[in-house]
Amino acid sequence: MHTSSVGDYRPWFRFRRGFTLVEIMIVVVIIGMLAAMAIPGFQKVRNSSQDKAVLNNARQLAAASDQYFMEFGVSSVNQSILVGSTNYVKSLNTVAHESYPDAFTQGVTITVTGIGGLRTITYGL
Repeated sequence: MHTSSVGDYRPWFRFRRGFTLVEIMIVVVIIGMLAAMAIPGFQKVRNSSQDKAVLNNARQLAAASDQYFMEFGVSSVNQSILVGSTNYVKSLNTVAHESYPDAFTQGVTITVTGIGGLRTITYGL
């Protein structure tokens, strides 16, 4: 048999579980601050990796053009001769909507423009 005493009184609202609006707002603010700190770092890492991929592409194009210059004894070559499934560079995959030169000249640096719409990289020989 269960007896109830005055000290045993527990209102129904004390047993509801969940978070208050203030607690949820605090969590949202904390997440927002963490995102605000992380996003610039992420963008810096992304730009750095894009630049490295573009430099690698430029290095491959420079090596292919040098090989072409040695084989044919010329001092300039079009990109279409260097890039292709049966050519020196099998494929040229862009990573940040960059533009590579259409022609390469012996002794002239390679300038890649429009990386991420903003940056330019020059690959020196």
